[in-house]
Amino acid sequence: MMSAGEASGDLHGATVCRALKSLDPHTRVFGMGGSRMAAAGAEIVVDPTARAGVGTSEVIGRIPSLFRAYRLLVRCLHRERPQALVLIDFPEFNLRLARQAKRARVPVVYLMPPQLWAWRSGRIRQMASRVTQVLAAFPFERDLYEQARIPVEYVGHPLLDVVPLGLTREEARQRLGMASDRVVIGLLPGSRREEVQQLLPPMLDAARRLARADSRRVFVLGLAPTVSRATIEEHIGRAAAPPVDVVDGLTHEVMAAADVLLIASGTATLEAALLGTPMVVCYRVSRLTEMVGRLMSQIPWISLPNIVARRTAVPEVLQAEVTGFRLAAEAEHLLEDSAAATAQRAAFKDLRERLGQPGVGERAAQVILKVAGASG
Repeated sequence: MMSAGEASGDLHGATVCRALKSLDPHTRVFGMGGSRMAAAGAEIVVDPTARAGVGTSEVIGRIPSLFRAYRLLVRCLHRERPQALVLIDFPEFNLRLARQAKRARVPVVYLMPPQLWAWRSGRIRQMASRVTQVLAAFPFERDLYEQARIPVEYVGHPLLDVVPLGLTREEARQRLGMASDRVVIGLLPGSRREEVQQLLPPMLDAARRLARADSRRVFVLGLAPTVSRATIEEHIGRAAAPPVDVVDGLTHEVMAAADVLLIASGTATLEAALLGTPMVVCYRVSRLTEMVGRLMSQIPWISLPNIVARRTAVPEVLQAEVTGFRLAAEAEHLLEDSAAATAQRAAFKDLRERLGQPGVGERAAQVILKVAGASG
């Protein structure tokens, strides 16, 4: 049984599901996830991924539907008696589900566990009492869980099995039908409706400013599978922006083809870093979410490239600072200052080496099958 509540978790769950089916075709995978997990062979009982919320106040409206999903999964735990429960990120929900699994005597494997090194370190006690095995994505996570005497296996980051690491800028531009002599600026406003509402308008304003400064610049937007094209085109239609090519299902090509990206903080920033594309990271949440986050945060960054690098490798433009003027200025700096872009690429090369090697899905699946076998 698997539980993934967001688009990124659905992506990682699909990677592991494919590996489980490859290692043992008779393995049955079911639970909470999205379209990617379904395509990988999982039986989806409930899908909350398209309605994922952001932050504290933004999630309040989702509580009734998440509570229904939780009760449904608890019933599945007791009725189906799976040999293992695999949790993927989504800690507020999944740690509660882990407690129910322990009561049902179902072992729990946590892939992409809570970022205890970033915030809410007190959760380590919940992890110790409820989780059978942690699958660490980062090498420094292994040390944290070993110190807490929680069984942990460092498998690497699942994105290494997803991102086409050999994709070149030339190949990406050919697939997108973009000329090699153009300056390409990619827009990635996120996978949630709230993210698009908050970030796309200033991104489009930045595009207008950047196009005005150089007519060779073109703009391409990578459409997340959880966001409708109509939503994006509505924003574009309202903005006095230059033409923006909206592409579906080619997000990695957008990342690899771009000279610079304006990108929402999230898993996509790590994907772009693995492809070596300079970026400006931005994010906005409500004031309540911002205050709660600042109180609980233990590190000064929010973007994954900076968190993994343990330094400011990419600019983070946050909250009221997310304006078209500021985003355009940061992008202009990367476009015009080759040293700044080169410094980011160097940081991304180091980051790539820290995340392990491809084959993450298979390594994770082997541990999951071992835990499941031990419980049978």
